[in-house]
This record gives sequence, structure tokens and C-alpha cells, in this order.
Amino acid sequence: MSILTRTVSYTDSTGTTLQSHFAYPAQGEKAAAVLVAPEWWGLSEHAKNSAERLAEQGYAALATDLYGNAMLTEDAAVAGENMMKLVNNPELLAERTQLALDALVAQAESDGERLAAIGFCFGGRVVLEAARNGAPLKAVASFHGNLTPSKPAEKGAIKGELLIEHGELDTLVTMEDVEAFRAEMEAAEARFYIDVFLNAKHGFTNPKATHNGERNGVDLGYQQEAAEQSWQNMLDLFKRVL
Repeated sequence: MSILTRTVSYTDSTGTTLQSHFAYPAQGEKAAAVLVAPEWWGLSEHAKNSAERLAEQGYAALATDLYGNAMLTEDAAVAGENMMKLVNNPELLAERTQLALDALVAQAESDGERLAAIGFCFGGRVVLEAARNGAPLKAVASFHGNLTPSKPAEKGAIKGELLIEHGELDTLVTMEDVEAFRAEMEAAEARFYIDVFLNAKHGFTNPKATHNGERNGVDLGYQQEAAEQSWQNMLDLFKRVL
């Protein structure tokens, strides 16, 4: 399926301009809309490519700029600093996430009644927080995402179905974190699924993960099999609920 892309810009309450990457099918019909929240590096090629892959499957997808001015780094120390500025300011993170969802729904090619979100690493936290906050998302998929909430989900708050794609060997988000998330979701009476991929590390969906990890001394690793299967699991969920 042929696709088109464009930059979608909007401004938050601090005056920061967010420049997100929108990809959509070229035929012009309204499509189910998917927010794509990137890893802690910023608005990377991995995030943009994910939006474009979704567009090729018939979805309108917005890879969101969380830091402003399409900021991107390959330095883990800088990425961590950028991420923690938002983690420590959950109100600003929630605002930027909502602005991104609003921008996605506002596009002429988007069907705002069929809305989903996916996130990688830090982006997993972003989309799960949106779900915890009651965003009208029919489906949310987290790939090697941070599962720790700013505050636990309230019973009945999560509207759609959640899919957690996790690597067995992830040392940044541990299996203990996964079990804590499971307990949180059960208490919240959420509908959720957890897939654990054997021998997969943090970042397993990103082809640059192994290089990025070695360069920065961070325990990351790409695993093609887990990347492909987790993506298919997401598509299967979307086909069912969107």
C-alpha cells in the first residue's frame, strides 16, 4: 500500500513546539488512528519507520515528538536526562501526550473513533500512562516499555485492551516489574496480555539497539524474531478491536 507523510506541528503550554511525523495511506479514506511514542532517544528513525509501517497496513499513524523541536540524541546520558525531565513532570508529559492524540485525531485522514497507541521503551510508559489516565484508546501496545506507573490505575479507568511485549533478558525493565504490572492491571480489572520473548533484551525491536547499547554501555539488543513476532501480535490485536 502506498503511503504519504508530513510533519504535524503543535505547541504546548510552555511554548515548546512539537514536530511529529504523520504517515497515512495514500488512497485518502479515513483510517483507524495510531499514536507512536518513541524510545528515550527522541523522534528516531525507528519511531518514524514504525508509523510508516503502520500506514502501509492501512492505519493513520503519528510518531510523536515528546521533547520538542524533533529532538534526537544517540547519547544515553542525554536521553536519560531528557526522559527524566518528563517523568518528573507528569503533568507536562500528560499534556504533550494529549496534544499528540488531539493532533492525530484532527488530521483529515484519521478516524478518531478508532484510536490506538503504541510505544517503545520510554514510549511504552507514555502510552500506558495515557491508558491509565482514561484516554479513549481501544488498544495499547508496549514494546520493551517501562511499566512502572506514576500512580496505579484505578479500577475501570483503562478503556481498551493492553498488549505488553517484553524481553526475558531485559535488565532495565525486569520480570519483577512485569509481575508488578500484572498485579496492578488485575486490581484495575483491565484487559491485558503479556508476551515474554526468550533471549530478548531491552530494545529488541530496534535494529540499532545492539549498536546503541555497545556505544553507551547500556544492556540493549536487537532480536529479529522477537521484533517480527511482537509486531504481528500488535497487528492481530488491531485487526480485532479497531
